[in-house]
Amino acid sequence: MSRTIKNALPLLFVCLFLSMLGCTNSSSSSNRSSNSTNSSASKPATDGGVKRPNVALIMKSLANEFFSTMAEGALKHQAQSNDSYALVVNGIKDERDLSRQVALVEEMISINVNAIVIAPADSKALVPVLRKAIQKGIVVINIDNRLDAEILKAENVQIPFVGPDNRAGAKKVAERLAKELTAGDSVLILEGIRTSFNAQQRLAGFRDALESAGVKIADSQSAEWEMSRANTIASAMLSEHPEAKAILAANDSMALGALASAKSAGRNDLKIVGFDNIKAVQEAIKENRILATADQHGDQLAVFGIEAALKQIAANGQSSQADIETPVDLITVESLK
Repeated sequence: MSRTIKNALPLLFVCLFLSMLGCTNSSSSSNRSSNSTNSSASKPATDGGVKRPNVALIMKSLANEFFSTMAEGALKHQAQSNDSYALVVNGIKDERDLSRQVALVEEMISINVNAIVIAPADSKALVPVLRKAIQKGIVVINIDNRLDAEILKAENVQIPFVGPDNRAGAKKVAERLAKELTAGDSVLILEGIRTSFNAQQRLAGFRDALESAGVKIADSQSAEWEMSRANTIASAMLSEHPEAKAILAANDSMALGALASAKSAGRNDLKIVGFDNIKAVQEAIKENRILATADQHGDQLAVFGIEAALKQIAANGQSSQADIETPVDLITVESLK
């Protein structure tokens, strides 16, 4: 996604939301921190005197194409379901800005939304404030990155997870890579933020497949989901381990960073895989510069969570709080033809 498009996202979301609701609370948008991208109304919407539930979508960094795609998918769903609910879209600028994401939850509590659908930047740090939301009668649905089970238990709270099996998805990607390698070959891994459950699961899925194939992991470091950081770390790892035949990145932003480092090192032979299926990586796969990625259907992931939240609201909190597993598929040059 270009810088121009990224910079236009805040205005785009506001305009889309205005067109969907026909009204908004101007102070709500103007008073928000610059660390979020919003499409919001501070009061639940009404249609002919009938109150519609107000659903808040809180994501990680909207600078990441995966999450901007998720937001666009949610806005499209709301536009097609305008009589059913109103939507508030928020995101943070930096994947590591946990305090801002906590503040966003606090803001949504303060405007009394009916539901919060959240892709937490950290699997542990968000649980206490989400417990507070539930105590206020707000339905909470966890998407993308699963909240820590032990912390949920310690906080005595149940929050259903709606999302893919990240371990299985990462294993599919690594198994595809293993077909290009032989036993004894060495590879490098770029991990996500290590306190995030999805990062842990993707690393585990990579390891599952590599161990089965007898492939060695020469080095594994966290680039915290970021492209520039991945470029720097991958460059250092390639310098230290020139024998490495491949890089496995736990998301596509890091895969693009690895691709840049491989180009700088003159390593056109290096096999690279990612996870998320963003457009830039699709193009790189078509051009045989990246081998594979995993598609967890980002444009629908928030929608799955929103639909689960609406069911709970309709049932006055009496519906099932069971987890819902969503699809994750292997993407290769063959599947993109």
